[in-house]
Amino acid sequence: MYHLGLDIGSSSIKIALVNASTGKSVGVVTEPETEMSMEAVKNGWAEQSPLDWWRYVCSGIDKLCTQEKIEKSDISGIGISYQMHGLVLIDKEGSPLRKSIIWCDSRAVGIGQHAYEQMGPNTCNSHLLNSPSNFTASKLKWVKENEPDIYAQIYKMMLPGDFIAYKLSGVVNTTVSGLSEGIFWDFKSDAIAEILLDHYGLEKEMIPDIVDTFSVQSKVNEKGASESGLQIGTPILYRAGDQPNNALTLNVFNPGEVAATGGTSGVVYAVTDNLSVKESSRVNNFAHVNYSPGKPARIGKLLCINGAGIQYRWLLNNLNVSSYEEMDILANEVPIGCDGVSMIPFGNGAERMLESKEVGTRIINLNLNNHGKGHLCRAALEGIAFSFVYGMEIMESDGIKVNVMRAGNDNLFRSEIFSTTVATLIGYDIEIYNTTGAIGAARAANLHKGDFKAFGKTVLDNDYVMTFSPKEDKTAYKNAYATWKNELELILNNL
Repeated sequence: MYHLGLDIGSSSIKIALVNASTGKSVGVVTEPETEMSMEAVKNGWAEQSPLDWWRYVCSGIDKLCTQEKIEKSDISGIGISYQMHGLVLIDKEGSPLRKSIIWCDSRAVGIGQHAYEQMGPNTCNSHLLNSPSNFTASKLKWVKENEPDIYAQIYKMMLPGDFIAYKLSGVVNTTVSGLSEGIFWDFKSDAIAEILLDHYGLEKEMIPDIVDTFSVQSKVNEKGASESGLQIGTPILYRAGDQPNNALTLNVFNPGEVAATGGTSGVVYAVTDNLSVKESSRVNNFAHVNYSPGKPARIGKLLCINGAGIQYRWLLNNLNVSSYEEMDILANEVPIGCDGVSMIPFGNGAERMLESKEVGTRIINLNLNNHGKGHLCRAALEGIAFSFVYGMEIMESDGIKVNVMRAGNDNLFRSEIFSTTVATLIGYDIEIYNTTGAIGAARAANLHKGDFKAFGKTVLDNDYVMTFSPKEDKTAYKNAYATWKNELELILNNL
């Protein structure tokens, strides 16, 4: 038998199959083959049709089962991961009332900021662990203010993963972790955040029923089966937003464990039992997948670095080199600290961890006579690594205590220079795993049984690649980081 994992992204839908008993990956497909489009009627807006997601889920399931020669009747459980912070609205017939306002849509920024000021930082931080910001609740408030005819027809609001589960089962429900990412959860009362609903004038009845993250959340019904090809009665056993799910995929559940990704942007996601919100202006706090009301807290602290892999890709496209591997060879010819060259990597918009300042990418101390491609390649890798270390310092000031970082085997973490620099400066191992969010969601379908130890063994047995450990002699790394950090703080002080 097999478990199915669905990863509902904004660029594509990934569908994975794993062996239900061993967790071994059987196959993964991506739909569509070209990147999904986003509609931007105005600057800063981003919308997608939830029905497009569903269409690609159905075609992807068919494609994957055909590719692997597997009968859909042999799929015994479903796990769902999805793009966080999106808003889906349905009427009483279950039809979407408008396109989804997705995670990168910024139209509700002002609404969330105004709510934070009116409700007060102390109230927001102690109850919501965040500013309402541009999260799902603020997007729903925007609909109320700007599209009253649509708002009047709303039966339920949903997150993207809730909608896919609904299309499979006909059942409307959600999770505490999901509600917290939309800023609909009150951590102080361990209940739906009525203080925010009241402030925004939103109806509590719009919030779906809550089910456990790891449970039989619902089952595929006749309509879901006819459209997806899955068996009637196949259970949906897990659902989570993409960043909590990425942490789960890397077996990050407990305080002291950190998940990291180093793609176009960088993400550090640390699990803690500490409800500190000292850095709430720079770090987001959500209920992790194993958060349970009334039990010791499991909070996922999320820090995003916009200027990460996008800078290294820019160099690849503009340095007349053929591959990242060639760039690594060039970088390895240059000593730690790049003979004085530093690169500030924040050229992908405002950085929340830098208090939403636009710093840009800057190359510092470049000598046109002595420095070449290798210096730029190493300075870029070190600069991005230093930004991760800077982010970890912010996390640690917010109460995070760390003993291990786990990361996917993506572009940045494949680089020995990058990973060794981060490991040496943060002072603990970085374990590298070759896996995906869709595979993690499929494996999580087993966690309704409660055996987290077996889940961890599955990840270790199937995905472990290698470990980067801190170097004993840290002097050169510390000196290079100190130079970089000093340059960054000079820039920040002048903005």
